Amino acid sequence: MKVLKSIGVLSLILFLAVSCKTSNKDNKGMMENINRKWMLVEYKDFTKEDLTKLEANMDLTKESDAPNRYTAKMGCNGMFFTAEFDKGKAKFSGVGSTMMYCDGRMKLEEQFGKDLPNMTQYKLEGHFLNLSGGNTTMKFVAADWD
Repeated sequence: MKVLKSIGVLSLILFLAVSCKTSNKDNKGMMENINRKWMLVEYKDFTKEDLTKLEANMDLTKESDAPNRYTAKMGCNGMFFTAEFDKGKAKFSGVGSTMMYCDGRMKLEEQFGKDLPNMTQYKLEGHFLNLSGGNTTMKFVAADWD
């Protein structure tokens, strides 16, 4: 009986020791969190309701054939760009889009396309992504967050 208690106690100690292992948050872990689809929730004077209605989003999911190439949609056209993220620094370039006209849905797209290359900083805070550059900020929420 003492042997069974000893085995039980040792098993519990081993289980607790393994469960209490600390996690290392390195740059790779941060990149895994940034590489997902993000919904735009705060930007300039657009209301959250406007942004939700337009389904404004930026997809930073990595593609194997073009690892730094990403897409966005701000209510009308499909947008595309190149981006690099490293230790809080962001670099956006090559911003382009398809060329359709959507009545009443172009203002956000035009401003986003103009401001995105000026975003030089990023910050992940839980399920939020904040981009900033100059006096402009963009706040996104992870699309897969409940």
